Amino acid sequence: QVQLVESGGDLVQPGGSLRLSCTVSGSTLDDYSIGWFRQAPGKEREGVFCINGSERVTYYLDSVKGRFTASRDAAKNTVYLQMNSLKPDDTAVYYCAAKRVRGVCSGYWRWYSYRGQGTQVTVSS
Repeated sequence: QVQLVESGGDLVQPGGSLRLSCTVSGSTLDDYSIGWFRQAPGKEREGVFCINGSERVTYYLDSVKGRFTASRDAAKNTVYLQMNSLKPDDTAVYYCAAKRVRGVCSGYWRWYSYRGQGTQVTVSS
């Protein structure tokens, strides 16, 4: 059974950085597209980006371009979300999700077959 576990969420000051991890167990990461999503209090969940098995990244939020970077480590079966220059508006629960598919990505939460439980990111002084 495929499971996803997010980690790395924390309280950070504006302008700070965090690196979130999404570790996949039960299958090989190379076979999956991984999406990162976030949900702020009182708002709908939104797609941040997706990275496919070829490490191609598709961004879904203009507000994070230039600040957030996606990467994956096949040896560790882990996808990373590096977040720099964090703003209070980035405060949210961040989730990762996976779908076994080649070369395709989506910014829709329900498109994914497997989903993590989320990790809290709070940006505040």
